[in-house]
Amino acid sequence: MKIAQLMTKDVKTCRHTDMLDAAVRLMWDCDIGSLPVTDDTGQLVGMITDRDACMAAFLQRQPLHDIAVSGAMTKHPVSCTTDDNDRDVAALMAKHKIRRIPVVDDTHRPIGMVSLNDLAIAMVRSREIPSNQVASTLAAICEHRAVTP
Repeated sequence: MKIAQLMTKDVKTCRHTDMLDAAVRLMWDCDIGSLPVTDDTGQLVGMITDRDACMAAFLQRQPLHDIAVSGAMTKHPVSCTTDDNDRDVAALMAKHKIRRIPVVDDTHRPIGMVSLNDLAIAMVRSREIPSNQVASTLAAICEHRAVTP
């Protein structure tokens, strides 16, 4: 199944120059856990999650309004296109241990988001996506990383 059929099209974004409080407010208001981060031209330059914001505030010992998104975001985000298929995106999620991937256009601007939830819902509704694909992707994402002291 093509990602164009699965993705959420109304993608919310923030800019790398925004402060974390604005990004967190947008995530809260839209009931989402992550945002694609764009530069001044609208191109994807990162991803920020609610967890990233919490960890940045804790580790930097600063309030959210004093930390730029660029200081907490994941740089070089994994992305896909509308032509990618569910198997390839599930493999990317498993490999990189991520639950959400921004969908970009030819100019690398975010036009959608696809999540593990989207894959699971599509599996239940259409049966085109095998249940073991969703289960193995989730297992790979949830596998604990080696922690170095």
